[in-house]
Amino acid sequence: MNLSDFDFQLPEELIATRPVNPRSAARLLVAKGDNFDDSFVSDLPGFLKSGDRLVFNDTKVLPARLDGFRSRFVDVNNVATAKIEVTLLASKKESIWSALIKPLRKIRVGEKITFDKSFEAILIDKVDGQGILHFNKENIEFLDRLEELGAMPLPPYIASKRQADKRDNLDYQTIFAEKIGSVAAPTASLHFDLGLLERLKKKGVETSFVTLHVGAGTFLPVKSEDIRQHKMHAEFGEINQKTVDEIRQTKKNGGRIIPVGTTALRLLETAAQSNDILSEWRGETDIFIYPGYKFIVADGLMTNFHLPKSTLMMLVSALMGKETIESIYNHAITKKYRFFSYGDSSLLFP
Repeated sequence: MNLSDFDFQLPEELIATRPVNPRSAARLLVAKGDNFDDSFVSDLPGFLKSGDRLVFNDTKVLPARLDGFRSRFVDVNNVATAKIEVTLLASKKESIWSALIKPLRKIRVGEKITFDKSFEAILIDKVDGQGILHFNKENIEFLDRLEELGAMPLPPYIASKRQADKRDNLDYQTIFAEKIGSVAAPTASLHFDLGLLERLKKKGVETSFVTLHVGAGTFLPVKSEDIRQHKMHAEFGEINQKTVDEIRQTKKNGGRIIPVGTTALRLLETAAQSNDILSEWRGETDIFIYPGYKFIVADGLMTNFHLPKSTLMMLVSALMGKETIESIYNHAITKKYRFFSYGDSSLLFP
């Protein structure tokens, strides 16, 4: 199967740069096989049944983008400075992070990046185009400085159109974000507000939570024309026994398991790889789901509309069938749904 099989033409104006308000006012394309309904996220309870279970990702996005500067003594009379942009990627251990640094060529190993008078980091290594930074703060102090100085690491297709601002600190975070560790949001969950969750509860729809810390690799392009040659980035996740028991009971009772977002789906399927049975799980997953994959846990999926040629297009094609996904996306474009992280949503049942 080729990369070009997952391409499509998207009008630029359909790329959302801000979410709608309120969250649940986003549009919802409901697809049950080849049958489509145009609706709104606020109407979600009407498309679910009592006993169904939604599975959310409770990761919390770090305000991981920092602006700083590097100072370098040229001679006793001159100090050369350079602006440096840092986007944190993953914590290696306490106070040490891998990061995207722009421009990486402007800083040498051993040099310091200053973010303000009390917050700085030393570049201790360069690995595969990334920098390894040792910060002078850790634990709560480190997080406090990020909250004060950092900006949300918006996806490239938004960041190229506008800078992140304080509004994104709320918009790019789910209302149940709890466990710090992501540099990208589980965007399907951004559509949920307290009112919608309450109406789902009254309908008898149950909820569970898993944790997958979304990495910047989620935005990396697929470069292999033969998609089977693509190597997925690894992300840390965990599913506790309580969630496992809840999902097993729902399955036993005849309810459907519907992950909210591809991150929750990928983690559920990872945790069920051993003997096709969902089990408590903790570790890094690099699962790559593309057409031909046999789903073990997920009976459906709520997800936003994805980028052409992305691994997420391949995932939804695996769930619904490639031809059906092509019809869904053609319908969404014709009906002018808003695409990508801040865009509208879909509810997919194969």
